[in-house]
Amino acid sequence: MKRNILILSFLLTVAADVFAQQPITLPQPSRKQNMTLMQALQQRHSAREFSSKQVSEQQLADLLWAACGINRREEGKLTAPSAMNKQDVKVYVCREDGAWFYQPSDNSLTKVTDNDIRYIMERGGMKPNAPITLVLVSNKKDFEMIDRDFCDLDCGYVSQNISLACTAMGLATRPRAGMDRQKIKDELHLADSYDVIINHPIGYEKK
Repeated sequence: MKRNILILSFLLTVAADVFAQQPITLPQPSRKQNMTLMQALQQRHSAREFSSKQVSEQQLADLLWAACGINRREEGKLTAPSAMNKQDVKVYVCREDGAWFYQPSDNSLTKVTDNDIRYIMERGGMKPNAPITLVLVSNKKDFEMIDRDFCDLDCGYVSQNISLACTAMGLATRPRAGMDRQKIKDELHLADSYDVIINHPIGYEKK
């Protein structure tokens, strides 16, 4: 009897782990905002203090699509350009409940760790004050046969999309490069060929 209980417990644990790794499908991006591009450019600014108000799943879906979602389904092309269409930039969503990989092809999130790694991106490991941090990484291997490294350039395109989308959606952010890159790579289980380039804390600006 005891052996059967142990076996059942083991199977339930395995099943829970498998279920936890199943991708979460995000809401369909609305792609409709009241603010024009020119207004977003006028109002864009870097925020450093955020309120405790959470970002909704719909807002997250809209934001990720703006960052580097698919805008031409037939061709598989993205909202952000990339050198030679390598589409090398990957976006990770870091929250209190862990870190998630964004997959544009099916508009989903896949959890890569249960750890809250936002503190790694805060100065001195302080408690993060934004509910979400997006991390942009790029695969250097995509450009290993080329003299110029395009990783930073491609991440810059995505970063600008994030900044403008946040402004249009009434959210706040700022691009940051200061972080423990190696620790983030370890937590996200990234291959050596990946570089961690930029992170964006995102939330509502604290007034």
